[in-house]
Amino acid sequence: MGLLDDKVVLVNGGSQGVGAAVARAAVREGALVAVTGRRPEPGEALAAELTEAGGKAVFVRADLADAGQATASVAETVAAYGRVDCLVNSAGLTSRGTLLDTTPELFDQHVAINLRAPFFAMQAAVADMLAREAPGSIVNVISTSAHGGQPYLAPYVAAKAGLAGLTRNAAHAHRFDRIRINGLNIGWTATEGEDATQKAFHGAGDDWREQAAARLPMGRLGQPDEIADFVVFLLSERSGVVTGSVIDWDQNVLGGLD
Repeated sequence: MGLLDDKVVLVNGGSQGVGAAVARAAVREGALVAVTGRRPEPGEALAAELTEAGGKAVFVRADLADAGQATASVAETVAAYGRVDCLVNSAGLTSRGTLLDTTPELFDQHVAINLRAPFFAMQAAVADMLAREAPGSIVNVISTSAHGGQPYLAPYVAAKAGLAGLTRNAAHAHRFDRIRINGLNIGWTATEGEDATQKAFHGAGDDWREQAAARLPMGRLGQPDEIADFVVFLLSERSGVVTGSVIDWDQNVLGGLD
């Protein structure tokens, strides 16, 4: 018996990084999975990989910067499987900007991906659950930067902090509907997207992971598969009645001082 046997799980932003790891973990635990992404090549390749491994997965092409496509991702998952039991919002934009140099256009891009897309995906998923009078579970992948973050992450922090608040608000609103909504504030994680970000914005070399790991308490960055296992646990009934929790998944302790 898997933790997500016969559950339909939609992973928005699921074609690479943490989202792809969540999709793999969910299939391993018995789920039927849909993953979204802007580029068909990695998304279709992942769906094929999971299907060939004996699972069931489909790719839904979606640009989540468009609220209509975020909503449609749920509709296409329902068309494929008949319902949505679980939703994971793992898409994220991490381009840099400070309070002084962020343009309205950059600010809007962060809000669109990091806040508006999860809002409307949750809206559609909860509507499907309510129509069926069925319980459900949602996990939003947020960031420890939602607590404040670095100066060069101003628009990112604004949007992710909004997502943390939204997570609690939606969880409170739908607790009597048996729809559990939780969030993970993840720390520095070794993903394809982080590799591109470090090289594009910080001039990092190919050894940036090793240099970063040497400065961290546990001597390594967080790994997508570790986060994925935690997400699957929160989606599953094994996490009990927990809802409205925004959990710091990191090796640095908020408020701790040396």
